[in-house]
Amino acid sequence: MTMTAVQDLYPTRGASEVMTPRQDPVVWGTVTPELRSYERDGFLAVDQLITDDEVSVYRAELERLIADPAVRADERSIVEPKSQDVRSVFEVHKISEVFAGLVRDERVVGRAREILGSDVYVHQSRINVKPGFGASGFYWHSDFETWHAEDGLPRMRTVSVSIALTENHDTNGGLMIMPGSHKTFLGCAGATPKDNYKKSLQMQDAGTPSDEALTKFADAHGIRLFTGRAGSATWFDCNCMHGSGDNITPFPRSNVFIVFNSVENTAVEPFAAPVRRPEFIGARDFTPVR
Repeated sequence: MTMTAVQDLYPTRGASEVMTPRQDPVVWGTVTPELRSYERDGFLAVDQLITDDEVSVYRAELERLIADPAVRADERSIVEPKSQDVRSVFEVHKISEVFAGLVRDERVVGRAREILGSDVYVHQSRINVKPGFGASGFYWHSDFETWHAEDGLPRMRTVSVSIALTENHDTNGGLMIMPGSHKTFLGCAGATPKDNYKKSLQMQDAGTPSDEALTKFADAHGIRLFTGRAGSATWFDCNCMHGSGDNITPFPRSNVFIVFNSVENTAVEPFAAPVRRPEFIGARDFTPVR
């Protein structure tokens, strides 16, 4: 097991599940009236973050990327186990100058700085593609549990934004979050296999909560399903319990997903994994976004 000198405030991947109260602020900057609900619930929904014209540009770029044989062959592309369709393309802000521009957009990075109270860098970026007729979902999980265990992020000072590039219906595999779940860290049971990321990016196993724990969380917090037109967005805290269902409708659901981490919370060695995940999944370049 790789050791780190940084104190582990959030134990996980042990013999049994452990619940730890959150040790960190939710909003590290000023809690404005708009951010009060984010602090309380762990998320902030925005009806329109980007315009219709911008949606068309980003969606065209997404289609270009997933149709490019070179991108598909790149290790940063993850394919569906059954259909072999592209499921996700990671480090998209480095592959595409179009998406790099979105990361630098003040509507995006400015909000991340406001929430995290510091300069930020991109810990992870990807486009998620959920075509109709059977694209698989993402099982319930806390992102921070994985980022802490396998990437070495010490504190909960990380925020994600999911920007819809297609309409999010209540039927096509949209994002679900348990409001308030970000206040409790669920340390999962079971050791992390080497190269776990190769399996977990298609179907998660290590770091998956038990049915009993998920039932307790859902009973305590409920479940919110996010719908909205293309161009809408959801900001959510790194420790929110969230997931999404399969998309068995004819209607695709695609989004761009950007994870900002504070430059004051840079990754150390993994807290509960034998090796780091590749840098295209968990960045080791901590250069602030400008």
